Amino acid sequence: MNGHGLGDAIAGNKIVLNRSLEDASLMGLANVQRDEVCEMVPRNGISWAQSVDKMNNTAYDSKVTAPQVVESGSSMDFLEFRDPRHEKKLKQVIGHLKGMWEKLSSSSLGDEEVGFHMVTADESQSCVELVDKVNNPVPFAIRISCGARENVQTSRHAIWYNDFGYTGGFPANAVRPSLVTPPLYTLRYFPPSEGPESCYVINGIPEGHYMVKIFFGLLAQSDFDNEPLFDMSVEGTLIHSLKSGWTTNNEQSFLETLVFLMDGTVSICFHSTGHGDPAIISIEILQIDDEAYHCGPECGKGAILKTISRLNCGTSIPTLDENYSGDHWSGDRYWRPIVAFGQNASEPRSTQNAIKQASNAPNFYPNALYQTAIVSTDSQPDLAYTMDVDSNKNYSIWLHFAEIDASIRGAGERVFDVLINEDTLLENIDIVEMSGGRYTALVLNTTVTGSGRTMTITLRPKSGKHAIVSAIEVFQVRAAESKTSPGEVNALKALKKALGLPTCFGWNGDPCVPKEHLWSGAGCYFDKSERRWFIDGLDLDNIGLNGFLTDDISKLHHLQSLRTSSSSRPNIHFACYVGLYRNLSGNTIHGAIPSSLGTVTSLKFLDLSYNLLNGSIPESLGQLTELRILNLNGNSLSGRVPAVLGGRLLNGTSFNFTDNAGLSGIPGLRTSGPHLSVGAKVGIAFSASLSVLLLVICFVFYWKRRRNILQEQQMAGCHNHRNQTSRKCKCI
Repeated sequence: MNGHGLGDAIAGNKIVLNRSLEDASLMGLANVQRDEVCEMVPRNGISWAQSVDKMNNTAYDSKVTAPQVVESGSSMDFLEFRDPRHEKKLKQVIGHLKGMWEKLSSSSLGDEEVGFHMVTADESQSCVELVDKVNNPVPFAIRISCGARENVQTSRHAIWYNDFGYTGGFPANAVRPSLVTPPLYTLRYFPPSEGPESCYVINGIPEGHYMVKIFFGLLAQSDFDNEPLFDMSVEGTLIHSLKSGWTTNNEQSFLETLVFLMDGTVSICFHSTGHGDPAIISIEILQIDDEAYHCGPECGKGAILKTISRLNCGTSIPTLDENYSGDHWSGDRYWRPIVAFGQNASEPRSTQNAIKQASNAPNFYPNALYQTAIVSTDSQPDLAYTMDVDSNKNYSIWLHFAEIDASIRGAGERVFDVLINEDTLLENIDIVEMSGGRYTALVLNTTVTGSGRTMTITLRPKSGKHAIVSAIEVFQVRAAESKTSPGEVNALKALKKALGLPTCFGWNGDPCVPKEHLWSGAGCYFDKSERRWFIDGLDLDNIGLNGFLTDDISKLHHLQSLRTSSSSRPNIHFACYVGLYRNLSGNTIHGAIPSSLGTVTSLKFLDLSYNLLNGSIPESLGQLTELRILNLNGNSLSGRVPAVLGGRLLNGTSFNFTDNAGLSGIPGLRTSGPHLSVGAKVGIAFSASLSVLLLVICFVFYWKRRRNILQEQQMAGCHNHRNQTSRKCKCI
């Protein structure tokens, strides 16, 4: 390799960018003088510029540190790297190396100069093998066996990890409801005591496009509901609601959805609907090509595709991509077999010939998918398939064709239109002409809006008598919900722990989405400019809180109302109601009121009454200029009420500070000393009443005694006068 080439050597934990093998040799790197030079060919025919740009803008695996320049010189750069054999990371590093080389050399590399010398830490791995791995990276995949104690391996490619640490719920033995369910025999179920929503939160997911598959299960216990019905959401978007009868239909025994994961994590939640406990056998998160199933602007990173149906026409064998030896980037799809669309309406066709252009990027369909087909008949020239849909929802339809019928020899012999509910969407489909020949795959896509409860896909011949189809895929296109601010979600989870929120309240997943399953007691506000949900209210009255308020409350910057009183009727989800109401007498939040609460300037209503709060009222509450109602009564607060709060009483605000030991500083409260208890107040009132009564009785006795004395004096005076004048006198 000459001085204008690019070399890269892996030795231990360092990757070295060097202008020549001689430079690396001088550094004493082992085996760096091997002459094996391998050309790096970008995958899928992407140009070098596109490939490098894509790699440079790809998020690094959270488990591996990004390369950092340690030393830079005119002839080489060193980059630290924890695991140089990590295929995805190596591909990214090579892109960075090439970009750095071009900067160092001040020139771009031609195709003939793009070479990489690989020296691996494991000498058993040849340059060719390593380059093959880099040029053909393995997609990220994680498979979880729910409820399993140990990891389980079911095939050469499928290792299922136990779900310890991902979620709550309870493990149990499982009954597989379907033949397509993975051969796993445990599950995890979530009773009402775990809350109305339970979630798997899986971290360490590289940024990209993923197929998420969830298989439902049945508990191997006779005393449980044999067919639970519940809702499911992925990344806060409600995706699926189980319907009665799902245990008898292979396609309904699992959920498959295609979603872009951009923040290194995925949240999968199960929402109770009161019809049995959610029970899950397995979860798969399989990376697929970023461009897979791209159906236009409506199918970009802001959309989620829910698989409605995949039909493999002309066969009776249910199949997974793995059984077809499909590409790992396909995501291991399930194909439901269908031999005919109706009695005497169609006939199967098959071939052993290889199909050209089948396994192309980005969808990587298996070759065998196109080796069978359904052809219409003379008695029924139209091929028509009808399925149930939701009205006013968008559907992406993918139609697969290959001309495998021996009776068709060339272009123009079979031409047909594609109609959806009798509306013509695709015209003059000539498979041979459009694909380039016989035994060549052709894939067509269209997007429609459901106008009723059913959708009929019709292939109507225009030239020739019959239509043909190899496979059909139908997806429902859903706009991904905007999620709640991560900072506020984390604050709520911290408050959940600090306040001792009952487990049956849940508070798992996202508090504001899906909108059909909000967190109990949480109010949400959507900011259109930020495209985020925020928390604007917490109603936690009388639900048995026994913890304390932390500074995390100050992270809810849009909070307008906070209620944790013990005097109001509780706002309790039904799943919590029975178990809680038997044992609760109210909240008993203790500790001090955090001074940071004064930074939540949006607060208008604050009710912390009838708890066990102690200490003084923070001066910072005076910063809450929007506050209209403040109830702190019925606690054990002490000290003086901040003067700024007392002054606001003149402005029509409603404050209640009564029944707090030692609280003073505003009219209506003691100037100093402790407040009297209710019993003491009753005692004082009784004593005062008794004193008044005694005074009245004494006065009556005094008045009567005084009256008697006056009468006696008058009578004595009368007798004296009679004796002196001898005149008749009337004495009263």
